[in-house]
Amino acid sequence: MKMSELIRQIGQRIRNYRVQKGFSQERLAELSGCHPTYIGQIERGEKNATLESIEKISSALKIPLSTLFEKLEPQNASQSIPLQCYELLLAQSKEEQEQLFHILSSIIKYREEK
Repeated sequence: MKMSELIRQIGQRIRNYRVQKGFSQERLAELSGCHPTYIGQIERGEKNATLESIEKISSALKIPLSTLFEKLEPQNASQSIPLQCYELLLAQSKEEQEQLFHILSSIIKYREEK
């Protein structure tokens, strides 16, 4: 995986968790002690954040640092569908995740009953 891809994926995950928590970039910056512009640059994959900054951000989001790094894979046309689903669900709020899980479970149950 190229470094730029890793930086982009970490930034996207930070954005996903920030949105999930209902924080603005400014609020996350305030809680983490980082500048709002820096938060935006990290989220867009424009800045290679230090581990110290990423740790401050994960702490402000109240998620383990390891969560931002789990299941990182190169994103390309051959990327696995389960990983794509994981990233899609990660971007949703907790309530939306529960609803999507219920919908998916219902579809699978319906197919099994046929």
